[in-house]
Amino acid sequence: MRTGFPDFRLGSVLATSFTGTLSERHGNAVERIPTPHRLVDWLAVNGLAVDSCTTAQLDLARELRESIHAAATAAALQDALPASAVQVINDRSAQGRAAAILTPEGERRWRLGSASRVEDALGVIAADAISIIAGERDGKLALCASPTCQAAFFDTSQSRTRKWCDMNTCGNRQKKARFHANQRKNPRSAE
Repeated sequence: MRTGFPDFRLGSVLATSFTGTLSERHGNAVERIPTPHRLVDWLAVNGLAVDSCTTAQLDLARELRESIHAAATAAALQDALPASAVQVINDRSAQGRAAAILTPEGERRWRLGSASRVEDALGVIAADAISIIAGERDGKLALCASPTCQAAFFDTSQSRTRKWCDMNTCGNRQKKARFHANQRKNPRSAE
């Protein structure tokens, strides 16, 4: 893993984890894949190892990321899906070459071809986005309650009432802010 970059925010859903490579969209945005090499790192961490990435391929990845974010946000709000986002997701899905495989542990993994390209990995991410946006998986799309984040995430909690994309970042930040605001209102409660 290359040093000097912000940590990846990894989740259990590939497509929404990918949209998390740009965080704090409504605050001081943090780009977690600023270089082609960093995209290679993110893909490897997520089981989609490729040998290399060009600047043009990074641009394709960012276009897919933003399209997934736009479509997932619309789906979470129960709005119409943006046609341009749907087109990008469909195009990336159709251009990728990968096969689903079953591991000995009974889990599905993706196998890219021997000459894996970034486009093949993007096809897997796009296919994952299609499955969650289309409602084929058990869970629901939601938006992070943090006003600076508002990332789309896939809620698989039992009650489907999760509020934060990541409890360790957005959730803790909001809870600390609420605690400090209460302390300012009620200074005696701290004694």
